[in-house]
Amino acid sequence: MGIPVELLSLADVIARYRFAYLMTTNANGAPHAVAVSAALQGGALVVIGIGRHTRENALERPAVALVWPPQTESDYSLIVDGQAVVIGGLLRITPVRAVLHRSAPSREPTSSGACESDCVELDPGIQPDRPMTR
Repeated sequence: MGIPVELLSLADVIARYRFAYLMTTNANGAPHAVAVSAALQGGALVVIGIGRHTRENALERPAVALVWPPQTESDYSLIVDGQAVVIGGLLRITPVRAVLHRSAPSREPTSSGACESDCVELDPGIQPDRPMTR
C-alpha cells in the first residue's frame, strides 16, 4: 500500500531515486528509452545533454514519460508523464501526471477491469488522509 504524495512534493520523491528512463517515441510510434538524470527546476523537470534521437522525437512528439525504477522489488517505480520542450541541448518537461507504481501481490484475475497494481497518483488535489482509488 502506498501513501499519496502531492505533486508539489515531487522534488522530495525524486530524491529517493538514482536515475530515470526518458521515454519518447519515433515517427513510427516505436519507443525510445534513454537513462537520464532529471532535476526539478521551477516546476519543470530538466534533462541536460539529450541525444539526437531524443531531440528529434521530442520536437515532433512532445508527450514524453520519465520512469524512475525502484531500488528493490518491494519499492515503487515513479512514473511522470509530461510535455517536453527542447531548448538547445536540454529538455524541459512540464509534468501533467505522476504516479508511484508497483505490481500488486499475485491474486486471482478480476473481470472488473480494475488496476491490478498498487498505484498512488501524485496529484496536487490529494488529501493525505484519504486513500487513493483508481
